[in-house]
Amino acid sequence: MLTTQYSAWFIPLCLLVGAGYAALQYSARAPWGPRLNYALAALRFLVVSALCFLLLGPLLTTATTRTEKPTVVLAVDNSQSVELFTPKPVLGQATAGLAQLAATLRSKGFAVETRALTPGRTPGPDSLRFTAASTDLDQLLAGTRAAYDGRNLAAVVLLSDGIANQGRGPATADYTFPIYAVAVGDTVPKKDLRLTDLAYNRVAFSGNRFPLEAELAFEGYAGGTATVELREGPRVLETRRVALPAGRRRVKVAFQITAPAPGKRRYEVRVVPQPGEFTALNNARPAFVEVVKGKLRVLLAGAAPHPDLKALRAALQTNDNFDLTLAVPGVAPLKPGADFDVAILHQIPAQGGLGADILAQVQAKGVPALYVVGAQSDLAAYNRLGTGLAIQPRGAQTDAVTPLPNPGFTRFALDAEAAQRFAQYPPVAVPFADLRLGPGAEAALWQQVGRVATQRPLLVFGGPAGARRATLLTDGGWQWRLSEAVAHDDRPEAYDRLIVRTVQLLTQNARKKRLDAYPTQDAFGTQDAVTLAAETYNAVFERIYDQKIDLTLTSDSQRVRRFSFSNGADGAPLHLGALPAGRYRYQARATLGGQAQQDAGELLVQNQPLEALESKANPNLLAQLARRSGQRLYYPAQLAQLTQDLLKANYKPIISSEEDLKNLIDQKWIFFLLLAFVTAEWAVRKYSGSV
Repeated sequence: MLTTQYSAWFIPLCLLVGAGYAALQYSARAPWGPRLNYALAALRFLVVSALCFLLLGPLLTTATTRTEKPTVVLAVDNSQSVELFTPKPVLGQATAGLAQLAATLRSKGFAVETRALTPGRTPGPDSLRFTAASTDLDQLLAGTRAAYDGRNLAAVVLLSDGIANQGRGPATADYTFPIYAVAVGDTVPKKDLRLTDLAYNRVAFSGNRFPLEAELAFEGYAGGTATVELREGPRVLETRRVALPAGRRRVKVAFQITAPAPGKRRYEVRVVPQPGEFTALNNARPAFVEVVKGKLRVLLAGAAPHPDLKALRAALQTNDNFDLTLAVPGVAPLKPGADFDVAILHQIPAQGGLGADILAQVQAKGVPALYVVGAQSDLAAYNRLGTGLAIQPRGAQTDAVTPLPNPGFTRFALDAEAAQRFAQYPPVAVPFADLRLGPGAEAALWQQVGRVATQRPLLVFGGPAGARRATLLTDGGWQWRLSEAVAHDDRPEAYDRLIVRTVQLLTQNARKKRLDAYPTQDAFGTQDAVTLAAETYNAVFERIYDQKIDLTLTSDSQRVRRFSFSNGADGAPLHLGALPAGRYRYQARATLGGQAQQDAGELLVQNQPLEALESKANPNLLAQLARRSGQRLYYPAQLAQLTQDLLKANYKPIISSEEDLKNLIDQKWIFFLLLAFVTAEWAVRKYSGSV
């Protein structure tokens, strides 16, 4: 179809211009005959008329019609379990039946394609090799849905034994296409004892007891008993005799373990094999537990009862990793020899020597401390502590200030929302004094007086041992927490985070390591791609990313492999590929904030063929998949009926039409055609004795 951007009434005008131009050019007497004169006039008429017509912006519309055949995908579970446990005549009948099904459908106008669990080009169903080491039916079906998105996918014929040992359960997914399921495999259960699951926490606190719960599944041993062992290396920690009740197929066994000294520990739960058991490969499961130091013990001490103590305690109690002890002279005295990891000393040292015994214990232990300065503080005694800040008061005057984050402080982050909340805090009193920062001391907060931002410190970190001392120059922080709670629905998050991060920064050497490398699974099979994940933290244990990590992997045979990677924000692990069976030790190193960090551990690769662990086929899963899509379950002997049902479903081809709009002036052939006409006219005139 040919259209123009301007009115079609201009076309006769184009022809008229062409005719007029030809008549003007060839109406005079010429040295050639009349026939040639008319031919040359016709050429000039065509060229001029065409050029005028092109000025109208002609558009060429073409319509293309396509017919797409309905496609039937043969999704074949080519896992090892299908060949291991399906009787050979039945499996041969199934593959031959699928090949005949494909031939019949193609003869009826269908497109038939085959997909399998293994990646790459898939041959026809009669030449498939059943070698896949694991079964992920959801990946097979979801991959089919993605590959044929927008195409005429009529149906999927799924051949499987229903045993899915990888990925998401397919019964809960919506695949949006009809599924005709064909069941193979063996539904007769084998005598077996196997551990199907271990439930435990990956991190435990040293000295605490933590649970480890194993799930034991059994076939053919109902009414008997089984022996379950908890091991650490070659040492048996505990043995349980477990009853296997009739009428049930699973029991749970719970162990209580006392976490030893900090470090990475590998435990193993093992079921002692029994006579007649089908396989012992599924009788053991490992558990990797990282034992860390117990909860951080925080001493909160004050020279006297004060609202600040309640505010500080409430902020610390938002973190479950703190074990808090409160001490106030004459009210809640500190027991001699009390153990703690960090101290918050409110107005201690105090005038009159209040809390001197508490200060003495803190100094004797050499633990980090946060000093909160207030009206009762003995500033002369404070200055002798060497906190990194010297306070020289100017009389008894005070300033009323609000906190202002120091953008140059990088030991922990204060976000924009926290700064906005700080700006809304009521002013509180701080000593009017000369404030001098010592070597290595750094202010996290400045003082803001009214609307004037100053560089007078309000919260200071320093001291001879790095960030082991901190000072907060006000005892009015309780007002900040109270006002923030009122303004933000009882959620004073900015104040609480400030106190918690201050304590975390003071105790960074007492916390867990800042580099944590660990395997993404408790154990890998020889067919798995082994992956290691790594987490990195800053000085207050906030997650940081894109850190360069060097990894050394050593096998039992002392073969060393080295890797280098970065831990991205997307959480992608380091892929080590498939490894031979054995135990591997790894050591990770990184430089975080200028400090060298390292972590070590081990991972286990087992020669555990997943496809041999479960022998009983699961046709119920296949029937459920088929019913959800409005179809039914078939067996290899019923493939002829399946063919008839597919044909009766009357799946139609899809006819689609596509229009393409092109500007005629963009067609190169028009240029060359007009050029040929002009050239021919000029050549004839030249040859005939005229220009």
